[in-house]
Amino acid sequence: MQVFKRYIFPGVYGLIIYFTIRLLHDIDVEARFWHRDWRLNAFEMSCSIFMGYVSISVFKTIFRYCDKRWPAAQTYDNLLYGLLLVIVGNLLLVNLIFTPMAAFTDDGLSWADFVGLNVIPALYTIIYYGIARSRVWLNAYVDSKLALEQLRHVQLETELKFLKAQYHPHFLFNALNTIYFQMDEDVPGAKKSIEKFSELLRYQLYDQQQQVPVSQELEYLQNYIELQKLRSSSRLKLEVSMDPQLSNQLLYPLLFLPLVENAFKFIGGAYRMQVLATLKGTSINFVVENSTVARPESVKKPGGIGLENLSRRLKLLYPEQHHLHFEQTDETFRADLRIQV
Repeated sequence: MQVFKRYIFPGVYGLIIYFTIRLLHDIDVEARFWHRDWRLNAFEMSCSIFMGYVSISVFKTIFRYCDKRWPAAQTYDNLLYGLLLVIVGNLLLVNLIFTPMAAFTDDGLSWADFVGLNVIPALYTIIYYGIARSRVWLNAYVDSKLALEQLRHVQLETELKFLKAQYHPHFLFNALNTIYFQMDEDVPGAKKSIEKFSELLRYQLYDQQQQVPVSQELEYLQNYIELQKLRSSSRLKLEVSMDPQLSNQLLYPLLFLPLVENAFKFIGGAYRMQVLATLKGTSINFVVENSTVARPESVKKPGGIGLENLSRRLKLLYPEQHHLHFEQTDETFRADLRIQV
């Protein structure tokens, strides 16, 4: 099939155009071209075959140009532009080969001949363009479908990793262990801790693809912070500031937790932590900064699967509508998240 398309089809294409033109011309003048001198017919058919190879070569060059300029799926305007280039190229070839051939090898060139010579090859060019480019359009369609399926797969995979990263066994163990010892000294306080812990677990049951009021998300963070404070050192200097304007704005849940969780995990040095949530226009700004112990360059910087999953989830939920930035120094680690809502 490839041999036919590459070496035989161009010649057949030129002959089809030639025989169509001859047929229409002979019907109009009531003549039979095969009654003419065979050498004249051979010359015309040879020129037609030559034009077929040149035309197909020019068309493929135009196709490569279009594919290079628009490598993605073709748009309506781009398809029309490619078709226009092919038609113009065809008209140039026709008037360089067929028109002079008709003028010198027949009984002169009439306006009817000129129109036929330009219209018939143009019609075949349009048919060829549609057939030849249909494969490109089909491939572009299949590629877009595959990209969509891959995106869905990545989203499901990210959600699974995100859920697994929320409550690690060591956090559950530490929380339960803290409440256990709290019962010996402060039973009412232990009950409150259990309530907060149950609220944290209950919040995890919500559909993470449904948006919630930001006030609900911040309340969840407050419970998480209060529970973490129970098992933190008394040296902890914690500042939490939540903008009262943050109330009914909707956003996807559990986007702030990985930043706070990371801060509690890697806090050290001066044992300072700052959690700020503000509303600026239509953007929610969430900043978490914690002191750290100076680390050698060979030691991995704070962060891990939680922050990695957060970044991937933000790209899926808020494409081009978020900004996540991390800043590491010898003594502090700062995470700055901005979401357009």
